[in-house]
Order: sequence, then structure tokens, then C-alpha cells
Amino acid sequence: MTNTDTTGTAPYAAEEPSRMEWAKHAPEVYKAMVRLDVAARQGLDPKLAELVKIRASQLNHCAFCLDMHSKDALAAGESVERIIQLAAWEESRHFYTEKEIAAIELTEAVTVLTDGFVPDEVYERAAKQFDEAELSQLIAAIAVINAWNRFGVTCRMTPGHYQPGQRH
Repeated sequence: MTNTDTTGTAPYAAEEPSRMEWAKHAPEVYKAMVRLDVAARQGLDPKLAELVKIRASQLNHCAFCLDMHSKDALAAGESVERIIQLAAWEESRHFYTEKEIAAIELTEAVTVLTDGFVPDEVYERAAKQFDEAELSQLIAAIAVINAWNRFGVTCRMTPGHYQPGQRH
């Protein structure tokens, strides 16, 4: 990532360094997380999985994961427009299928547990769109991205350097 605007006249703010390279200091945890991530994505549409990861990362303010999963979504064929609208999906429902909306709603409910539960109506909408095996994978994918977000935010992993297809 360059440190000047597109005209080359104004410098951007300085890039903040990461607090720590946690994967370097906890390699077995990192390897287990990668394996869990791969297992959680099995059977899910790759574009849907990236939308879920982007939405959770927006809610958790994980800049590193937003960078990574936006790039991976684009590489998987997702549109820029749908990625941008994801932050305001409730007002942009017409950009998404009912299945995607159910996944996004479930992602929000699982990610933001401030009410202490996942509402029955949110779970039921997801259960109508996904069979039990796929719903189980979706819940796992949501849980895994939330774990990755916690590593990314806590360690202030620096966004902007990720290349599509590269993993954490």
C-alpha cells in the first residue's frame, strides 16, 4: 500500500504497526485456527462465506479482516457494489437473496450477543434457508471469523498488505 493519495500530493496518515505477531508466538493455536477455518467453510458457497466474514468484521471493527475478506470476495467474483452495501444491508436488501439475508442476520445475532441470545425468529429464518448440515457450517464459519476478528483487533493486525488467496 502506498502512503500518498492517488494524485501523489497529500500523504496519508502513517501506518500503525501491529502490537504483536501473535501467530509467530502461538504457532500451534494459529495452525489450529487455520484448520478450523478450512473445516468451517466446507459446504458453504464461497461468496456467501465472504459476505458473512465481511459483515462480522464490520461489526467487530477488524480492519485487517475487512481488507482480507473484501479482497477474497472480489477474487471469488463478488461485486464491489454488494460489498459496499453490506454495511447498510437492511436498507439494501434488494442486493441480496433471501438466503444471504438470513445468513447476514444470523451473523449479526451471533456476533453481537449484547442481548444475551440469538433471537428465535432470526434462527428460524436461517433454518428455512439452509439445511441442518449447511446451517451448522454457517454457524461454525460465523464463530471462526469472530475468533479471527478478536486476534486481529487485539493485536492490531495491519490492513492493506493482504493479497487474495493468501491466508491469515
